[in-house]
Amino acid sequence: MQDLKRRLRDAAAAHEPDRDGMLERVRHGMSSTPRLVRRAARPLSWPRVTLITLTSTAALVAGGYTIATTVHTNNSGRAAATTPAEPAPPSAADGALTPSTPSTPPVPPRTQDGPLRSDGAVDPHVNAYWSQSDITLQTGAPLDALTLEVRIAQTGGVVSTGAWRTLPEGDFTLTTTDEGGTLTYRWTLKPGRTVPPGQHVFAVQYNHAAGSRPATADAYTATAATRTGQQLTVTGTFRPAVDAKS
Repeated sequence: MQDLKRRLRDAAAAHEPDRDGMLERVRHGMSSTPRLVRRAARPLSWPRVTLITLTSTAALVAGGYTIATTVHTNNSGRAAATTPAEPAPPSAADGALTPSTPSTPPVPPRTQDGPLRSDGAVDPHVNAYWSQSDITLQTGAPLDALTLEVRIAQTGGVVSTGAWRTLPEGDFTLTTTDEGGTLTYRWTLKPGRTVPPGQHVFAVQYNHAAGSRPATADAYTATAATRTGQQLTVTGTFRPAVDAKS
């Protein structure tokens, strides 16, 4: 027994491990497919088993080789499974629906601003093919600037047939344009002219499709300035012709 221990110590001391060769064998063993048929191992004697065990242990320790498996760990040091990240919510570029922006609501009527007042109505003398819309401006102070814009919605067959006002024609510039669904009349007071205090009527005339035409989408806006520099704005809609008769 003493002789066996001495032989084992001598063998361990004399052993020089082939580290590169062992690494290559380990890698080859991990990547290759296990064989289905294995040769029967030759029986080993107890002394030989002990010698091989000691020799292998000494080689691994001397070579400093360690086989390790990489895992993700959490703060407690325990292995943690990796889970897929939550999918990002769809963006507008991915075709996601986005809330629609409401259109700007119409400006609420404001029929008085300082010394300037206004009123709008469909003229009672209309027929099934032709209409007239009247705007009455009343000012308590002279106006050195005035622009009146009248917007008639295109409800079908709307075409201008003219316009008039009770103030002198030569004091204003009138333009009539079709602005994509709206027939627009615009009076502008010429430089150096003045609108005197009092009540003044402006009227626009137009043909339309046969039948009773609704004026709910029509509107007007008047902007003015007094001699003292006061800025004024009035806006409104048109009362139906039936109301205008009363």
